[in-house]
Amino acid sequence: MSLTRAIATVGGFTLVSRVTGFVRDILIAALLGAGPVADAFFVAFQLPNFFRRLTGEGALTVAFVPLFAGRLETDGRERAVAFAAEVQAVLVAVLLAFLLAVEILMPWVILVLAPGFADEPERYGLAVELTRITFPYLPLISLVALWGGILNSLDRFWAMAAAPILLNLVLIAALATMANVLETPGHALAWGVAAAGLAQALFLAEACRREGALPRFRLPRLTPEVRQLLVLMLPAALGAGVVQVNAFIGVLLASLLPAGSVSFLYYADRVVQLPLGVVGVAIGTALLPMLSRQVRGGHDADARDTQNRALEMALLLTLPAAAALAVIALPVTSVLFERGKFGAADSLATAAAMAAYAGGLPAFVLIKVFQPGFFARRDTATPVKVAACAVAANLAFNALLMPTLQHVGIALSTTLSAWLNAGLLAWLLMRRGHFRPDARLRRRALRIAGAVAAMAAAVWAAAAGLEPWLTAGSVHGVAALAVVIAVGLVVYGTAATLLGAARPAELKSALRRRG
Repeated sequence: MSLTRAIATVGGFTLVSRVTGFVRDILIAALLGAGPVADAFFVAFQLPNFFRRLTGEGALTVAFVPLFAGRLETDGRERAVAFAAEVQAVLVAVLLAFLLAVEILMPWVILVLAPGFADEPERYGLAVELTRITFPYLPLISLVALWGGILNSLDRFWAMAAAPILLNLVLIAALATMANVLETPGHALAWGVAAAGLAQALFLAEACRREGALPRFRLPRLTPEVRQLLVLMLPAALGAGVVQVNAFIGVLLASLLPAGSVSFLYYADRVVQLPLGVVGVAIGTALLPMLSRQVRGGHDADARDTQNRALEMALLLTLPAAAALAVIALPVTSVLFERGKFGAADSLATAAAMAAYAGGLPAFVLIKVFQPGFFARRDTATPVKVAACAVAANLAFNALLMPTLQHVGIALSTTLSAWLNAGLLAWLLMRRGHFRPDARLRRRALRIAGAVAAMAAAVWAAAAGLEPWLTAGSVHGVAALAVVIAVGLVVYGTAATLLGAARPAELKSALRRRG
């Protein structure tokens, strides 16, 4: 499968996931607003997700996929799936023990994660209770990450990309059926998270079974192959952990600010996650197994070309999204979230954070593009060192910006540290000869920038002209926002074509091409 086709597959399903995620977050904003219950649930939701990225999508994926893809290339599917079964056994044993320990220690865990909650017993107690409900999501979703890595290595990208849709649908159903039945809507969401983990695991297990690649459950053994994986996972886990520390720092610092700060950052991040998920996650997911096979096969020139094309596509799709979110942050926030318990002041606070996050959107995606260049070569240590530098910078930026900018300073610090991370990764790849911007990339990057400038101006003008109709929470507001977005898409598509930033014939050919 071509890189463009793989990115389109992952991106298409991720787009559906983000849209259903918007519906979910709109309901959460209407029922919970940005108050204590919302803050408690977002902490409860973030904790299992923190460890999921650490053990599942973080360390496990970047270490497992190159090894599994390499075994597919050299030893065939049967041997590769047997290796996956060995990994699965150890993963399940470790995560179940970890789950039990965290459930017991949860009151102290919350004190570390959100120390500001300690001064408000009600919010603290609710966070402990909800996190105990959500935490079983961790072992389930880590299995999903393992099985998704198997499918991605087999060029079956759709199932893993579609799995998050189940999470959103289950949470929407939980709010619709249990919000008024249980103690708080936060309880309905917490139970929904646990149920969604089970639904996603069953879905991926069936997808693997259909491909004849579902690993069997067995007793855990530290085989030489598993030990090799653990050696690669350790620096990857540190790297994933270092990256997640930035998110951890954000929640910790926001818990010290006035109530609602955690929620403002969450809602702003959710909007930014739409293009990040559709573009960044899609490119990273498709790029890693492809680069792993090319590097393992000794096709260095092909690997460099693949990296260039991935970067070109990242710029083509990410820069306009970042510019648009920065220009129309307030209308987007007002139309999407301002209803029920979410008021105008909440919209202003969330929009400011969104604009700060939008500035870092290209950097977040570039990290997803550059990291596979190291992981495919089984170098999981270098991204750790780079990420550690980014975390140190994030702490310094927060110390400078948070006293005056409050929660917006937290978002801006995340953005600045992401640019540092992306820049260092690119520099190291070029220094080692693994990446070199080719003439086509340099030429098109300038043309993409020109098309983005034209689009930003058009979006700003359209939003200014439709301002009376961009009413919070109304049908007119949704329609007006849709018009603004449509104007931006048309102007950008036209400008990109006229300037030569993208050629429709090339995209169509890449989408049809199969390897």
